[in-house]
Amino acid sequence: MLDLLSRATPDSMPPGVNLTLGASYKSCTEINAICTIERTTLGYYPNTGINYFFAIGFGIAGFTALIIGSWKRTWSYMAYLTAGCMLELAGYAARIPLHTNPWNKSAFETQIVAIILAPTLICVSVYLTLKHVCLALNPSLSRVKPRLYPFIFVPADVSCLLLQAIGGGLAASAGQTNFKLLQHGNRVIIAGICLQVVVLLFFGLTAGDYALRMKKWVNSSEGEGTDERERAVEIWGNKRFRLFVYAVSTAYSMILIRCIYRIAEMAGGWGNHIMQDEPSFIVLEGFMILLASLILAFFPPGILFPQMAMTMSKSAAKKAAEKKSATEKASEVKSQGAASSDQDLERGAAGQVVESSTEGKVQ
Repeated sequence: MLDLLSRATPDSMPPGVNLTLGASYKSCTEINAICTIERTTLGYYPNTGINYFFAIGFGIAGFTALIIGSWKRTWSYMAYLTAGCMLELAGYAARIPLHTNPWNKSAFETQIVAIILAPTLICVSVYLTLKHVCLALNPSLSRVKPRLYPFIFVPADVSCLLLQAIGGGLAASAGQTNFKLLQHGNRVIIAGICLQVVVLLFFGLTAGDYALRMKKWVNSSEGEGTDERERAVEIWGNKRFRLFVYAVSTAYSMILIRCIYRIAEMAGGWGNHIMQDEPSFIVLEGFMILLASLILAFFPPGILFPQMAMTMSKSAAKKAAEKKSATEKASEVKSQGAASSDQDLERGAAGQVVESSTEGKVQ
């Protein structure tokens, strides 16, 4: 083991390994003379108070999103935001026991996976808003059919989620000496976060482009006097709608800042100086996502942008009607088939009677 350490380089070592004393993350289970706090991946005792604060904050955000979303029936928006908040809650709850024992492996893995993946789910709730804004205002101004936006951004966001999950799995499954696998896992996580930044930037450009086109259209005389224009202009100038747009834009900006921070944090490898700086983590990770979640939960579309809830309700009603129609058609076809079978049986029976009568006459 000492020979292995003498030939190793700092970049090739897994988190928690010190080239001088050889204390590895796999062998350390608690703080002692060899397994010191400096050799943990985080390099500090996580602050208990701030982690309780974050856990409670995400619990409030998730519960609020669930209640208002169920009340106003903004199901998809509610589901993704609530799921993201609950995952964040689990992550910060797992950081609490790390204050007592920073070498707690299960707590460390839970918090790193939950806190990395949760913002990806919260992003989906932001992506869903663009479709409904375009449909409520002027769909023709969108460069892409508004109904296609979820099919563009949601799969892209899920791809980010899968990459980060795969990277986390590779890092967690790396053996005590499988340093290359650990490095590959770290690179995959970084790739997932970089892709998330690209998707966020593309979404921002798309939304910004539509906003500029909409503003230009409102200031023009195109379509003047039509019901569609009057309705769109009324929504565009509505204070509640504008408050909703500002809220989503602020939440979007905070999530983007967090993702950029995560790239810098992960780029230096596990246990680098950025990862071991708790104040930057608290501000750029914890507060950015907590404030974004609270904003999305307390400035919901169901109240500030009811057209989104109406569109979702109409879509659900349409699907239910289509399902009911398909069921009725299937029942009708089945009934017709049964009636046809009964008629065939009656005809067959009548034919047999005629045939028997004919045979009797011949005899």
